[in-house]
Amino acid sequence: MNIYETKTMGELIKNNTYVGRGIVIGKTGDSKKIAIAYFIMGRSENSRNRIFVENGEKVTIYPFDETKVKDTSLIIYSPIKVLENNIIVTNGNQTDTIYKFLKQGETFEQALETREFEPDAPNFTPRISGIVNIKNGNFTYKMNILKSADAVGSTCNRYNFSYNSLPGVGHFIHTYMCDGNPIPTFVGEPERVKISNDIDEFTNDIWNNLNEENKISLYVRFINLETGDIKNRLINKNK
Repeated sequence: MNIYETKTMGELIKNNTYVGRGIVIGKTGDSKKIAIAYFIMGRSENSRNRIFVENGEKVTIYPFDETKVKDTSLIIYSPIKVLENNIIVTNGNQTDTIYKFLKQGETFEQALETREFEPDAPNFTPRISGIVNIKNGNFTYKMNILKSADAVGSTCNRYNFSYNSLPGVGHFIHTYMCDGNPIPTFVGEPERVKISNDIDEFTNDIWNNLNEENKISLYVRFINLETGDIKNRLINKNK
């Protein structure tokens, strides 16, 4: 086994019907850009009734058809927010918790010590989070996952991962290993992925390989480290 092997996102997800929600962070192969991606999938009508909406540097999830909304507590949140030289990306309202703590001079890890996995028994969906810190024309990034320690949700296990950026390399963390009932939680370290130089190539590789029935929305952002220029791609299955 080659622990330094990198695969494309398509190779990692194409035969998996349900990886849930996913975060990708890394550096393009030319070392010029930060790459960030966030996607959501869903099996229930409530989960599938969502769209991404971009508002400046922030992205928020809203119901596509408000008349079908049964419970907004776990489906409506801002997955991406920016605070100074930090970009936060998460799969829940812990985005706001991290933003608040950073503004108070505290850390990503301290913020997530106050949060736990989602209370959606029997799945106990993990909370996954990432943060990019841009400094001196380069960046580092961190990922975190909060998971139930057992099948009954009695306590929370917390896992933190910290990375220096490498050309053409990123990391992918997702909520579930595959489909199931209950759905098996993600296990292990974030997966190493190849990051291409082209935002459309990267976006299409994710979207075209996510399960057609279960995919809902995808957001990709490339940030030029030298100029600060931002390119975004947003795809909603619901239109």
